[in-house]
Amino acid sequence: MKAEQTLALIKPDAMEKKLQGKIIDDILSDGFTIKAMKMLQLSREEARRFYAVHQGKEFYEPLVAFMTGGPVIALILEKDHAIEAYRKLMGKTDPREAETGSLRAKYGETTQRNAVHGSDSPENAKKEIAFFF
Repeated sequence: MKAEQTLALIKPDAMEKKLQGKIIDDILSDGFTIKAMKMLQLSREEARRFYAVHQGKEFYEPLVAFMTGGPVIALILEKDHAIEAYRKLMGKTDPREAETGSLRAKYGETTQRNAVHGSDSPENAKKEIAFFF
């Protein structure tokens, strides 16, 4: 199997709690290679474009406000079956339902303040990687 790439974001809530080092360590311990990494502050317009698929949904504006509330770290991760593997490492969106040991179970608080984001398909991984890199 050829290695696959996926986008990972460490969200503002995790950054605020200074969890980025622990999250990166967990990612590396799970066998991922970090191909690129940068810290940035999303503008309102960038966050609106990145989450455009959710426009019109009840949580869209609060999500944009949350994601622009502090810095994020964007990473390109690589591993065989990277998308599936990172989604498993992240855990379910709601940290209360996330599998024990997953990033969201360990570091998340709510469905919005859940520490990390990851691409959900090869198509979205390509789009999301291009958005940040």
